[in-house]
Amino acid sequence: MENSRLTGSHQPITKDLANRVKSIIATYLDLPEELLVEDASLSQDLGADSLEITEMVMAFEEEFGFTIDDDLADRFLTVGDIIRHLQASANARTDRL
Repeated sequence: MENSRLTGSHQPITKDLANRVKSIIATYLDLPEELLVEDASLSQDLGADSLEITEMVMAFEEEFGFTIDDDLADRFLTVGDIIRHLQASANARTDRL
């Protein structure tokens, strides 16, 4: 399991998904991906404002094919919060197939 780590629900987080999330964040915030560790705060550490976060959420929806509820998006505080939510959504979609 070297290409993943476990979430609280014991579902693996793939490096591909995490890298895609980090790439989107890096693009929108014009930052190097090396700064995008999972516990980095979107607003405090990375300097994202609410408009940038909204734009990133729309990019995640387009990239991954999921709708992200606005109330849920407001609770994305860290890079890891986004990765975990998108991985859980991907796992739920796979479980239904």
